[in-house]
Amino acid sequence: MTETAVATPVQTVEVRFKGNRRAFHEWKDLEVPLYLNEPVIVQVERGLDFGRISKVGDAAARTCAAHCSGCAAGATAPADTIYPVVRRATQPDVRTANDLRRSEEDVRRKTIERVRSHTLAMKISDAEWQWDRAKLTVYFTAEKRIDFRALVRDLAGLFRTRIELRQIGVRDEAARLTGVGRCGREYCCSTWLTELSPVSLALAKDQHLSLNPSQISGGCGRLLCCLKYEHEFYVAQRKRFPREGKLLKTAVGDERVIAVDIFRERVFLRHEERGSRIIPLVQLTDELERLGLQLPTPANRLAVAPPVEAAAAPAEAAAPQEPGAGRRRRRRRRGRRGGGGSGNGDSGPGDPESSPPDAS
Repeated sequence: MTETAVATPVQTVEVRFKGNRRAFHEWKDLEVPLYLNEPVIVQVERGLDFGRISKVGDAAARTCAAHCSGCAAGATAPADTIYPVVRRATQPDVRTANDLRRSEEDVRRKTIERVRSHTLAMKISDAEWQWDRAKLTVYFTAEKRIDFRALVRDLAGLFRTRIELRQIGVRDEAARLTGVGRCGREYCCSTWLTELSPVSLALAKDQHLSLNPSQISGGCGRLLCCLKYEHEFYVAQRKRFPREGKLLKTAVGDERVIAVDIFRERVFLRHEERGSRIIPLVQLTDELERLGLQLPTPANRLAVAPPVEAAAAPAEAAAPQEPGAGRRRRRRRRGRRGGGGSGNGDSGPGDPESSPPDAS
């Protein structure tokens, strides 16, 4: 008889390293579970690294299954897809990690000097030591691809370890270096925002924000990530209001919509003779209903649109044409252009081109 292998229950945890770098690991000692912000030593691709627990249990398992490519925590995942947590970090381990963090700024300065000596168009953003000093990762930004093979050999001889140069974007650079936004809080991309989705200028236009780049850009120089947070609310609320520039027939007369205030639910109207006024949306809707009209909003635009009447076909188009009528019309048209012919030469109802063909 063949014995069925029983999967050992494990605790899936999310470990956060320097910057916004995160990875998922497994902890097998369920009798003493791991807790949030606890320092741990984890196994990585080559060696050991130091990090802190950022998620545990079901929250970490759901995040891993949703965001990892080819790495889903659970019974169906292969045993070697997630690296294990080796042990809890001790105080000497924490001191070693802190010493490495302090030395990384000196590493970055030395790397910048070597970049200048190789005349490479790249900006060194950050450097990160692996906890066992088996690898040094250097992050940089550049406008185009860089051939840094000679630089890697130079840095490997300088620091006596494996060197990895990783090119990142300006938004990823801001997430790693962190900072304080105009709201007074730390950057979202450095704290809780794990995915940097694209932000377009159309979001600022829909919210009627200033299109000045200095007012809608973050520390990275790109559009603010928070422009997406309330965009769905703006789009849904504006469907209840008439468009700016729309001409409404109200009890006062013909008034044009100047602006709308979706938070206070007010509409700014302007009359050619009586000037401007501010009216609540509910009051404007009731006023139009008393006149037998409906507020022309995007939600009910089809209901208030005037019916499209079918154009009446000319009687001569339905009747069969006499043979040779088309040739006679063309001859009269050529004669009129040349100054002769039976036409009077003026465009109007008496124009032979617009009159029915002569039956004679």
